[in-house]
Amino acid sequence: MCGIVGFTGVNQVLPSLLKGLEKLEYRGYDSAGVYVNDGEKGDFLVKEKGRVADLERATEGKGIEGTAGIAHTRWATHGGVSVENAHPHMSEDGRFYLVHNGVIENYEALRDQYLQGVQLHSQTDTEIAVQLIDKFSKENHLSTFDAFRRMISLLDGNSAYGFLLMDRQTPNLMYAAKKKSPLLIGVSEVGNVVTSDATAMLDVTHDFIELMDGEIAVIDKQKIDLFDPNGKQITREAFHLDIDASETDKGIYPYYMLKEVDEQAIVARTLSQYYFDDEGQVQNIAPEIIEAMQAADRIYIVAAGTSYHAGLVGQRYFEQWTQTPTEVHISSEFAYEQPLLSKKPFFIFLSQSGETADSREVLDNITKQGYPTLTIANVMNSTLTREADFALPLLAGPEIAVASTKAYTAQIIVTAILAAAVGHTPFDLKNELAKVAVEMQVIIDQKDTFKSIAESALKHRRSAFYIGRGLDAAVAVEAALKLKEISYVQTEGFAAGELKHGTISLIEEGTPIFALLTQAKTAGLVRGEIAQVAARGANTVIIAAKTLAKKDDSFVLPGVNELLMPLLTVIPAQLIAYYATLDRGLDVDRPRNLAKSVTVQ
Repeated sequence: MCGIVGFTGVNQVLPSLLKGLEKLEYRGYDSAGVYVNDGEKGDFLVKEKGRVADLERATEGKGIEGTAGIAHTRWATHGGVSVENAHPHMSEDGRFYLVHNGVIENYEALRDQYLQGVQLHSQTDTEIAVQLIDKFSKENHLSTFDAFRRMISLLDGNSAYGFLLMDRQTPNLMYAAKKKSPLLIGVSEVGNVVTSDATAMLDVTHDFIELMDGEIAVIDKQKIDLFDPNGKQITREAFHLDIDASETDKGIYPYYMLKEVDEQAIVARTLSQYYFDDEGQVQNIAPEIIEAMQAADRIYIVAAGTSYHAGLVGQRYFEQWTQTPTEVHISSEFAYEQPLLSKKPFFIFLSQSGETADSREVLDNITKQGYPTLTIANVMNSTLTREADFALPLLAGPEIAVASTKAYTAQIIVTAILAAAVGHTPFDLKNELAKVAVEMQVIIDQKDTFKSIAESALKHRRSAFYIGRGLDAAVAVEAALKLKEISYVQTEGFAAGELKHGTISLIEEGTPIFALLTQAKTAGLVRGEIAQVAARGANTVIIAAKTLAKKDDSFVLPGVNELLMPLLTVIPAQLIAYYATLDRGLDVDRPRNLAKSVTVQ
């Protein structure tokens, strides 16, 4: 989603702000802007549609100087993609400058009530916020801090925001506030920063203070004043983020997605080392988690997008290895249509970012009802990990490409290990995961095969299907998402048995059908369904387990335990999507209209 960076320090901040925006590009955006104030020569506001590179070019030759500034990448929510709608937004008299992540639900009512006669220059909710600050400062003679608080107090309870404000009359100060939208304050010897994502400012600092919902911070280059929702000053220690800044670089890879696909075998080994001791016993899962899950009569997995698809696989592990009924729910649906719950439920929230707004809404509701909660996420110290009763890390390292790959496989591995810890497996899970890591690499090393499949099956095609049964059906929906979200090939993934209940009517000459075939008890049925679509002219691509493969199958997967096959099956789908996207000349890492971390509902 939208990205925020701000810096007040002792050096020129424009280069750091622009580099920070570049680090946030993976989140998805359609315009960008920067405001810098030098306190002497004046201030500079530059905004552009398109990429951060376009903004950087627009700043050249303008003599922009200053030791304090704020910058933003915008993903349109209110108003179209335009320079006027880009952030930062400026008050009518040019005194206040504001960037904002989130959505103000009641912005129209606030506009109509308070801003009659004020000339607005955009269609955004953010401009309403900055104009309100200006109005309260002038008419009520409030300080910037109090005007900021007053504006926030008027926001609808459902509004989500991460605000960063500057006042040209105090050019070294930044004012920050958040609710339901992540915002961190970075501490360094050369000044202090504010960012919506720590990775944007790792070149400046690794030490951050997390801003909690309803809090306001006043930041200058030497100190940070933190206030609770009632305006009482509080203190909070910084935490150290142990991430190598180089992990967020592409290195030798042309795209982050390819790098992250390649890292999946490493992630599998990392998780094994973290969650198993030398004797193969599960470690680093608190006994309280295991006890709470063993006491539950039903497990509810709540997630969105790719994480939801990982949950569909994890469901099988919990049901088979813990003998506990398990349901998987889409967070945006569960938040407003909560089903009838069992008497002793346990909730698991799956998330890459730990900031997914829909999941956070569910977590808030479930916490109020007093049920135990666990978040499994790639970003510890995130909102979901902090607010749940328990948290477990995915340890996948920074995932930059919008299309999730290594976080998906990490979620499957962690849910498998958790299910083994709560119940028991009929095989040595640590040993089997070691085999999975080896075979992942074997598949990854055959990239040319998937490049060829993508070209032959998908060139000039606008639609495709993924089918499978059981665990393969769970992977099919993720495989379909990977293809459609980055290549824009309209792709549907579903249980193969459903073909004859309507979808087979869409099969015509050359229609690409990708069939996943790794589950022994349904292999014959899937072969029959492949024959049905082939008879109607489909171009079938069969990805089969070694034990079930036939001579003409398109790709044969190495052999691992059948229940762990999703960790292998998804890799061909990831690489087919990657090469299909390249073949169309599209941006693999930044597909249109999409955001990496969905922080609005």
